[in-house]
Amino acid sequence: MDRSAYKDLQTYRGMHYHYFSIPAVGSKPTLLFLHGFPSTSFDWRYQVSYFKKKGYGLIVPDMLGYGGSDKPLEPEHYKASLLCQDMTSILDNEGVDKVIVIGHDLGSRIVSRLASYYPERFTAYAFLSIGYTPPMPKFDMHQALQMTKQRLGYELYGYWMFFSAEGADRIVDNHWDSFFSLVYPHDPTLWRTDLAPLGCCKAWLLANKTGPLPPYLSPEDKQIMSTLLRPLTGALNWYKVMTGGVQAADDRSVAPYRYSLPPTAPVLFVGCEKDYIGLVAAHKAATEKCAGEGMVRTEVFDSDHWVMFSHAERLNKLLEEWIGDAMRRKAEEQEHKGEANGDSRL
Repeated sequence: MDRSAYKDLQTYRGMHYHYFSIPAVGSKPTLLFLHGFPSTSFDWRYQVSYFKKKGYGLIVPDMLGYGGSDKPLEPEHYKASLLCQDMTSILDNEGVDKVIVIGHDLGSRIVSRLASYYPERFTAYAFLSIGYTPPMPKFDMHQALQMTKQRLGYELYGYWMFFSAEGADRIVDNHWDSFFSLVYPHDPTLWRTDLAPLGCCKAWLLANKTGPLPPYLSPEDKQIMSTLLRPLTGALNWYKVMTGGVQAADDRSVAPYRYSLPPTAPVLFVGCEKDYIGLVAAHKAATEKCAGEGMVRTEVFDSDHWVMFSHAERLNKLLEEWIGDAMRRKAEEQEHKGEANGDSRL
C-alpha cells in the first residue's frame, strides 16, 4: 500500500479517519472497501494492487477503532448509523457521488446499513464471507447464543461475549501470538471448536495455545498486521455495541421500507465453505431474501474466512467481472428511464 496515497480527515461528527484513496481513471467506477475485525486497510492490499492497475478509483479506510483512525473507548461511537455517516464524509471529501461498496466480515454489516441510510450513494453492493444483515431492533444476545447452540451444537457467537468483557483487550494483547493464530488459523476448524463456543476463546488465550500461520500469510505479514492492530481496545467496541444493546437501539431508526437492499441494485455474495462462523447457507439465504429478484450473484469459494488473502487472484477477477456486469445493468436501467421519460413527453 502506497503510503503517499493515504489521507486524513475529520468527519462531520469529529472523528479522525485515515484512509487510502486514488481517483478513478476515465469512466472507471470508484470502489469503497470496508474491512472487518481484526483488520485494517492493509488487509485489502491484493485488491488495491489489482484494481489500481486497472484504473479504478479506490477508497479504503481504516475503520473506526483501527490503524490510523480514531479509537474512541465508548461503544456509542461505533453504532452503525454513525459509522455510515463517517463513510459519507469520506465520499464527500473525495468528491465522489456514487461508488460500488465491498465489505468483509463486520464491514459487511456496514455495507448493509449504508444501503439503509444512503442508498443513493451506492451503485452496487458486495458481501464477502458475511452476507446482508437486516436491521435487528429486537436483537437479544442471550437468545442468539441459545438458538445457535440448539441448532448447531455450539454457540456461534460465544466469542462476542469475551470480546465485550472488561479486560478482554489486555488478555488479547498479553497473549497476542495465541490470539493471532486463532483468528488467522492454519486449521479453519479451530473456529468451530476454539473460537465460537462460549468460553473457548478466552480459554485458548489463557492457555497460550498457538499454531502455525496459514499458507496465505507470511511472518512479515503478521508483523505488519500486528503493528497496525495492537492494541485492540477500541476495535472490541464493534462487539460491545451488539452485546450491550446499543446497535439494536440504533437499528430502530431504520424505516421498515429500508430493511432490504434497493431492488434494482446489483449484489454479490461470496461465501466461504471453510468459514465455520460465517455459515454459507444462512448468509446466502439472508442476502437473497433482502435483494431484488434476480439481482444477487452468489459464488462459493473453498476458503476459510479470509478469502481476500487466500484466493486473492480468483476473487479479484470475480469482483472485476461482477463490477462490469453491474455497471452495464445500471447503464441499461438509466437508458430505459430515459426512454420512458421521453415517451411521457410525447
